[in-house]
Amino acid sequence: MSDSQDSWSRVAKGMTDPRLAHEKPEALGDLRVLDCSSGNFAALFCSSILAEFGAEVIRVEPPEGDVARLFSPEGLRHGGTGLAYLVEARNKRHITLNLERAEGRQLLVRLARHVDVIIEGFRPGQMDAWGIGYRQLSKLNPRLIYLAFSTHGQFGPKAASAIPDYDITDQALSGVLYTTGEPEGQGPPESAVPTKQGNWIAWYAGGGWGAFAVMAALVWRWSSGRGQFIDCSPAEAEMRFTDYDVHWYHSHRRVRERVGALNTCVFPYTLVKTRDSYSFIAGFSDINWTGLTNIIGRTDLKERYPTTRDRLQNSKLLHGELEAWAAGLTSQEILDRVQDYMLEKRGPGTVVTAPLNRPADTLGEPHWWERGVFQKVEDPDYGLLLLQAPPWKMSRTPPRIKWACRPVGADNETVYLRYLGLGKERLRALKSRGVV
Repeated sequence: MSDSQDSWSRVAKGMTDPRLAHEKPEALGDLRVLDCSSGNFAALFCSSILAEFGAEVIRVEPPEGDVARLFSPEGLRHGGTGLAYLVEARNKRHITLNLERAEGRQLLVRLARHVDVIIEGFRPGQMDAWGIGYRQLSKLNPRLIYLAFSTHGQFGPKAASAIPDYDITDQALSGVLYTTGEPEGQGPPESAVPTKQGNWIAWYAGGGWGAFAVMAALVWRWSSGRGQFIDCSPAEAEMRFTDYDVHWYHSHRRVRERVGALNTCVFPYTLVKTRDSYSFIAGFSDINWTGLTNIIGRTDLKERYPTTRDRLQNSKLLHGELEAWAAGLTSQEILDRVQDYMLEKRGPGTVVTAPLNRPADTLGEPHWWERGVFQKVEDPDYGLLLLQAPPWKMSRTPPRIKWACRPVGADNETVYLRYLGLGKERLRALKSRGVV
């Protein structure tokens, strides 16, 4: 690293160090959000983003607790709560409220007068049928921003589908899932099928887009004084990741089939097996291909396959050549060779590589700890937790983790007293009737 780069690195850290976030104001510190979703991680992730930027998020659960608290690998629990919920319940107040009871819905109407945003993930029209949808609540609170998540959206021929919003259905309906996995007839049978993208990728896509929409609606509200309704389908959010696939079919009637780690448009842009793991390697333009063949000592491949079309038509053969070279090297050694070529300007072209980290590798990487990517939180209810911190580093209004999860109904007394004036005796009576 040059002196100027090192100097800027120190300046950037001084401005954005997440360890100093609690000393700075919050961008959404005046925002109040009511998250009424249940069993929907798109909504849960959306409210997490808003909470990290300072919004007071009040999460509404049924009296028995949100079913999302049960989502966990191998049924694991920490303090009685699933691992997934511990990650995305951060920074939120938790109250219980039975929306299937008329008395519960009346309390929600009263709470809606005090909030800026409502998030829900019920079947389209359910909240409206209960009398607590956007049409009803916006009359009481014209500044209300109301965000509804569902697989098929709030209108259209399939909006009334009985299929609940779920990540894998969103992935499947988006068309993205079709293109993932190994091609048919290659690899073991279990891999020759479409392969889901990581953990709840469609839900996270939907939640992220939903949070962006809420913030855009807030900007417009500041000038207009009016709220609005937001209809967000996680399946549609995932469709944005189909990239050129839709246009490719529309224009040329070409369907992108599964090609595993290979890319249908350029080569190389792939994963290769190394001595200890895998590495991603890209050098697909003509000049970058020159750089890669220089690095691997195979300038003959540059002469034999000089164009993108040549390399695509022979991608499997070339992939084998790259793996033959990579097999004798560790992922770190490949990274070192590529960086040496680039930094020392040993030839033309830009080559990109990165090792394929296992979760343990990512967690053990000092670079991420230096950047505050992981944060240890000592929670009064759940003990010591390790959570992924917000990914944004900001100089003025950084996001932050203020606390981890809350038990079911932990904030009933605080929230109901503050906003509705309900004391302990009234809450005990409501609880006895199954309302809270």
